[in-house]
Amino acid sequence: MTKLLPLIKTNWIFLTLFTLAAITALSLWPLKDLPPIPGTDKTHHLIAYAALMIPVALRKPDRWIALGLLFIAYSGVIELLQPYVNRYGEWLDLAANITGVICGFIVAELIGRLVPEP
Repeated sequence: MTKLLPLIKTNWIFLTLFTLAAITALSLWPLKDLPPIPGTDKTHHLIAYAALMIPVALRKPDRWIALGLLFIAYSGVIELLQPYVNRYGEWLDLAANITGVICGFIVAELIGRLVPEP
């Protein structure tokens, strides 16, 4: 973990943009049925947005809180766009996304406090 933490902090922009692109593609790709992946749809939303927030919250650039709020707003826009690509936008998905951003921040804070800097 101590070797992974500096790697995440150094490459946080790439990790964040890659995760954001993956979330966008997976959220807006038209599907007939949801793929058979273990867990619920809401769990997937929570995990995706936690993964999006963790690198930012670990690195804490100058405007990291604004980035977290931007992620929440972006997830709302995705939910609004989904009906136009044969998907379903849901308020509960947005709630799971917000919870994921908050959980990602909490996990990053715990890591920052419990894992010593190398």
